[in-house]
Amino acid sequence: MKGSGDFFDGFATRFDSLYDSKRSWFWRWFDQRFRSDIYIRFAVTFEFLGDLSGKSILDIGCGSGPYIEEALRRGASHVTGIDPAPRMLDLARKRVERLGMLDRISLHQGYFPYVTPAEKHDYAIVMGVMDYIRDPEPFLRSVCSNIRCGAAISFPSLHWFRTPIRKVRYLLRRCPVYFYTERKINLLMSRAGSWTFTVTKIPGAGMDYVVCATV
Repeated sequence: MKGSGDFFDGFATRFDSLYDSKRSWFWRWFDQRFRSDIYIRFAVTFEFLGDLSGKSILDIGCGSGPYIEEALRRGASHVTGIDPAPRMLDLARKRVERLGMLDRISLHQGYFPYVTPAEKHDYAIVMGVMDYIRDPEPFLRSVCSNIRCGAAISFPSLHWFRTPIRKVRYLLRRCPVYFYTERKINLLMSRAGSWTFTVTKIPGAGMDYVVCATV
């Protein structure tokens, strides 16, 4: 899992630009066409979470903070972000500073569950994280034990063409990645906590499953 933190620390500024339309027209078109899963899972997450007034959110693998920002806009009383990449956390802090809401966030550098909040949160957001978790069952069990209401979790799917390419690209950066079938996700979620959950496969170019779970 350490390799993912190193990789995303170097990738922080480029990654952040995916969410804020900072890229050229070509790359915006490319992202919408071939990285649509990033935007769809964002929409699915907040459709599931709904009105967050007075709710606390734990954003595991928060990156540059787009989910933190949206949760705050939807009324979250407090958001805790955990990420291993210091540059990502710097970007997240600047994003929230522009909103004037720094008093409503806590940011922690490190890897969940080695870094955990002192208190349970209402909801967890776990986007683009399971890709890098070698042993997912205890990880998911820790997510479950740290929330009161529910979680939105993404899982990368197997694809005959894209999966081998992604594996090679990330292994060259010393960052192993892991992939899932719907059957494996159902087994993991059933074993890893007292969840009631749905599994949604993103259609088209997307590679992700999104699990919306309540506890």
